[in-house]
Amino acid sequence: MNRTCCYTGHRPQYYTFKFNESHPDCIKVKELIREETIKAIESEYKFFVAGGALGVDTWAAEIVLELKKTYPKIKLIIAVPCLNQDKVWINDSMKRYRKILEKADKVVYVSEEEYKPSLNQMDNRNKFMVDKSSLVIAVFSGINSGTKNAVDYAKVNDKRIAIINPMDFSVTYHI
Repeated sequence: MNRTCCYTGHRPQYYTFKFNESHPDCIKVKELIREETIKAIESEYKFFVAGGALGVDTWAAEIVLELKKTYPKIKLIIAVPCLNQDKVWINDSMKRYRKILEKADKVVYVSEEEYKPSLNQMDNRNKFMVDKSSLVIAVFSGINSGTKNAVDYAKVNDKRIAIINPMDFSVTYHI
């Protein structure tokens, strides 16, 4: 079986806590991502793919990097949707992103072009990650979004999905 897991989730502005990572709700979401990642590791998943975006992608990547200290055989792969995706990000977010890229075991550029909305680079990145994975950890509230598209794509392609609801902190599974 393919032992690759990927992550998908909304950008911070879609959560009640926005960009406040010290908010108890954000801390709880990160805790749940960590718990689901540990479950995957204990189920012999070795490769973890994050999309490099703000929010869940960043948190998941940092969690995997932290877990590598306890589980040194796991690998972090960053699937970057396009060149310079961080071009308009604030400086702190850019630094954080670039630090993750430096520490990742592998960085894959899904598109070698600059960001262009008409190219659907974010959706293409999500499909790439789902195609490479047998498990998807999704932080998903049900709203229409790229995350919903990724979850729907994973369901159609018979992927295992752990869905963390950031509104009530429930975790449901689609097998």
